[in-house]
Amino acid sequence: MSQVVAVTGATGFIGRALLDALLENKWKIRALTRKFSSVERENLEWVHGDLDNYKSLQRLVTGAYAVIHCAGAVRGSSLESFLHNNVVGTDNLLRAVIEQNSTPRFLFISSLAARESKLSWYAASKFKAEQLINNYLDNIPCTIFRPAAVYGPGDKELRPLFKATYYGVLPSIGDLTNRFGMLHVNDLVAAIHYWLSIDKPIRGTFEIDDGTPGGYSYRLVAAIAQDILGRPVRCIRLPESMLQLIANANLWISRLLGYSPMLTPGKICELQHPDWVCDIAPLKRALVGWYPNYRLCDTLPQLIKL
Repeated sequence: MSQVVAVTGATGFIGRALLDALLENKWKIRALTRKFSSVERENLEWVHGDLDNYKSLQRLVTGAYAVIHCAGAVRGSSLESFLHNNVVGTDNLLRAVIEQNSTPRFLFISSLAARESKLSWYAASKFKAEQLINNYLDNIPCTIFRPAAVYGPGDKELRPLFKATYYGVLPSIGDLTNRFGMLHVNDLVAAIHYWLSIDKPIRGTFEIDDGTPGGYSYRLVAAIAQDILGRPVRCIRLPESMLQLIANANLWISRLLGYSPMLTPGKICELQHPDWVCDIAPLKRALVGWYPNYRLCDTLPQLIKL
């Protein structure tokens, strides 16, 4: 491929998988990074900077065929920190894109959490970023993907839950019957590659998971793990009062010590929400030929052993 694809968040979990797939398919990649020791590869150009560095963003998107915006904060100790990283950073990138003589197509990797923006600071910031992107639709061909819980090799968030099943337990937050979608990173990357390859860019917001009817529940995940391991796996529901106490303490300590926490009261609200299942029919219609290939029952054996 002679076209250049500009990527933010290329050093993250999804970004690394995307980078590998695009390079394997001979795309030329220009990727934003804060690191000066990033690995050099054929057809890959690193642009040093971040979403606050406007000159770096201009260099990143100059002459690009497409821009894939994966970067964003998933941890934070205040609404302001999430808004700065996920909304202001997105605005900076869009302003750099709109300056181009030939406007590239733009893909924003959002989150299904944006569907329930009142649950957490993270969800609110993703929703506000989506609103911002929609304001540019008249000038930029923009697409928004809202993935469900993304997992796979290299994932650090869901891996502890999968590993716990090896020891016969599956910790759960919220009701054991709550439903949620899951998405293997390879299926997300495949959808992005389809989006890149279609002749006419699509516009709109699309939810995406692995298409399992009704999604998953903690009980279903435990049953899948039990079948794989050949021994009982029990769901252990963590007490809400204990989780709230830990989350509040974590938030207070993070502000005191200056780090960005993952477990906050808002994150608990997200995890307790009863319905995180996607409708992928609109995306399948838009990306003719794409469909999810990975199900948890097929991939969990490798994930438990990682």
